[in-house]
Amino acid sequence: MLDKEKFFIEVGSYQNNKFNNIVCGDCVLLRKCIGENRNIAVLSDGLGSGVKANVLSTMTASMAMNFRVRHEPILRTVKAIMDTLPVDSVRNISYSTFTIVDVDADGEAKIVEFDNPALLLIRDKKVCSIEKDKIVVKRENASPGQDERMIKMSDLTLKKEDRLICFSDGVSQSGIGNKDMPFGWEEGINDFIEELIEKNPKISARELSMRIVKQAELNDILKPKDDTSCVVLYVREPRRLLICTGPPFSESKDKYLAELVSMYNGKKIVCGGTTSQILSRELGKEITVNIDDIAAGLPPSSHMEGIDLMTEGIITLGALVELLRKGTPADNVTGEGPAWEMLRMILDADIIDLLVGTKINVAHQDPSLPVELEIRRNVVKNIASLLEEKFMKEVRLKFI
Repeated sequence: MLDKEKFFIEVGSYQNNKFNNIVCGDCVLLRKCIGENRNIAVLSDGLGSGVKANVLSTMTASMAMNFRVRHEPILRTVKAIMDTLPVDSVRNISYSTFTIVDVDADGEAKIVEFDNPALLLIRDKKVCSIEKDKIVVKRENASPGQDERMIKMSDLTLKKEDRLICFSDGVSQSGIGNKDMPFGWEEGINDFIEELIEKNPKISARELSMRIVKQAELNDILKPKDDTSCVVLYVREPRRLLICTGPPFSESKDKYLAELVSMYNGKKIVCGGTTSQILSRELGKEITVNIDDIAAGLPPSSHMEGIDLMTEGIITLGALVELLRKGTPADNVTGEGPAWEMLRMILDADIIDLLVGTKINVAHQDPSLPVELEIRRNVVKNIASLLEEKFMKEVRLKFI
């Protein structure tokens, strides 16, 4: 059994559209079932590319995700998808392929593959073979020998530092026809992944998925011939981040707040001038303002020994909420300023502890301030919700 205090399953994905297409024909859906500590990832590839492929892959991925969240049996899930999706009448192939990965709190992974490139297990920095059961599934009311599809099912027990990697055929078939890879990248991708992990054993799921898709793009000379998608699940020790904001309700709790922050095992962000002053006083450490850290509309950050980032409070947190709502792509977090720095630290963390003081700041109740300037606790709840639903982070809230 995986101890969630010692091990964490990071899930990352990256996608790239076919050259000159404005939408991706692949669909990736990721879900963290908070109460069950389950991670579910679905990758679906629609036939062809463009809007039609996008609609079909999205329908497939949505059905697969909804069935798995409700613990529907795998075969029932597959049959429901097959009975819903049409089959190409000329080529007699499904309009959409899919891979489903469902990992529970014990590290037990259930995998279903239908016509996508084979899912890879990386163990001890090497690609390992996976035992797969092949099952023939028929469409409802199909005549004998007609509308039969082969699915592959696997059950794995994951270990620390294991990775599961799945991708669409836009990755495996990239570079096809080139002199050095006439049949595509299918035979070279294992070596590429092993070399990456050998050079950077702690490479994140987010970065690894991006590097694989970017290399596929290079194989096609920066003009992808198909939609390319990659999903990576990585079992490792969790990276913890503390975000502390707001003074405690009672001044008698100031020392307790300082103890929680100073003893925290992980990176630390402090948001708010009053909160910073309390920590400076209680810990006996000086605060210096980073005058050069100027971003449009945001006060500069500060520095204090033992704190990784110290910022202004409600305005910076509000800017962070907007960045989280936009769902900034994995390769586009190069913005400057305190909110962007917070975002980068959040994306690199797995378990995020939000320590929130509940003392009312009179300034935030001023009716002359903009309506959208919500009180601190509502902003923090928005951040927690976004991190859980959109970024699959484990979030723990503590009010003092």
